[in-house]
Amino acid sequence: MALWRGSAYAGFLALAVGCVLLLEPQLPGSALRSLWSSLQLAPAPSGPSSPEGRLAAAWDALIVRPARRWRRVAVGVNACVDVVLSGVKLLQALGLSPGNGKDHTILHSRNDLEETFMHFMGEGAAAERFFSDKEAFHHIAQIASELPGAQHYVGGNAALIGQKFAANSDLKVLLCGPVGPKLHELLDDNVFVPPESLQEVDEFHLILEYQAEEEWGRLKAPHANRFIFSHDLSNGAMNMLEVFVSSLEEFQPDLVVLSGLHMMEGQSKELQRKRLMEVVTSISDIPTGIPVHLELASMTNRELMRSIVHQQVFPAVTSLGLNEQELLFLTQAASGPHSSLSSWNGVPNVGIVSDILFWILKEHGKSKSRASDLTRIHFHTLAYHILATIDGHWANQLAAVAAGARVAGTQACATDTIDASRVSLRAPREFMTSHSEAGSRILIDPGKPVAEWRREGVSFHFTPVLVCKDPVRTVGLGDAISAEGLFYSEVHPQH
Repeated sequence: MALWRGSAYAGFLALAVGCVLLLEPQLPGSALRSLWSSLQLAPAPSGPSSPEGRLAAAWDALIVRPARRWRRVAVGVNACVDVVLSGVKLLQALGLSPGNGKDHTILHSRNDLEETFMHFMGEGAAAERFFSDKEAFHHIAQIASELPGAQHYVGGNAALIGQKFAANSDLKVLLCGPVGPKLHELLDDNVFVPPESLQEVDEFHLILEYQAEEEWGRLKAPHANRFIFSHDLSNGAMNMLEVFVSSLEEFQPDLVVLSGLHMMEGQSKELQRKRLMEVVTSISDIPTGIPVHLELASMTNRELMRSIVHQQVFPAVTSLGLNEQELLFLTQAASGPHSSLSSWNGVPNVGIVSDILFWILKEHGKSKSRASDLTRIHFHTLAYHILATIDGHWANQLAAVAAGARVAGTQACATDTIDASRVSLRAPREFMTSHSEAGSRILIDPGKPVAEWRREGVSFHFTPVLVCKDPVRTVGLGDAISAEGLFYSEVHPQH
């Protein structure tokens, strides 16, 4: 009980950090550590007999590979190299001196970069901007890449999902996206990149970190955070989509994973609409019977989200992966249940989440009267995960939801297995399965960590997450969760 109370006291702060972690997966470890250090949880037993230890052991017993496994997985289409470095050091290397902070929605010059970075550093806030001048950006990226202390990581949802799948040596993985020489070098040997996807120059995303109390001129940062900028036209227009679909015929995948729709936010409305129609055409060209998973990511453009829901993208895919921000934004954009909710208050209410997932599958999912393939949604938030599936289409979802939650704890803590002393249980210990209807009350027992319930032909599998107290690696956490959940999923062949 002490553990649950400790979690409750720390709950609000934990969630604030959690939302940052899920919304801003590229947040530097240093920033997360300083945020997490304020979460002094009440001491609780952390050995095998602790709730965390019991839960991890119960998961290990539940997580079994499905009878029919994927052999070939094709992933596309957003990929880049994340270059993580000190923002102040880069500005100094560029010969810039501190000026006055000013936000520019688009960066056209080094000066705009300095002013915008200074503006957000002064607030201790995270931000992402597009740099319009191609030559100037490539020059800056080259200097940034060669600075001592600069770190290069695989970036982009598709590339991160591909990397996660490639860790399983019995899987063949195809990745289509703009892959330059540096990204090719960083990718797992098990990832096959078709020649048409290779380009001479990498798509670099520069992630400028700053620490709490760090100074730049008269400015002192109130918190640690990061500022991202890029000149990424390829991912923004999903240029590799056609290459991706045309390479499927030869590769013959059992599963297709698509991401990168959110990258189109920078495009004009007209271009977005045209491109989405081409996305739907491309997906419908994928042979029937091959499941297509769509991974959503952080979005702010309501019109784009509404189009994704209504312009036949949802009915064209078989499975969806999203977090609490994307789920709420989706229901607001498409006027679904609880759409008047402006934001989550603490841990997202399980009943509300469950209502929205049910609505997506009922309104946009497969049914006798609707030509849709959508039968599965994998939802993840910091404290818990839910897998919702239309009955009769998927198997092994109990193992799949547990595997997704387990990887959230191991990857964030950078450990091979769950270390019970480094994680904590933050999920509600009891909840209602619906907020709008008379749902049932569920009590969570760490020894039986996956709760199941059904609602009108839709099955729900819920499991808490063992949240890493001091996260080391948060880049691509959502991508790893979705990949792991898919890896343990089995799809029933549809005749």
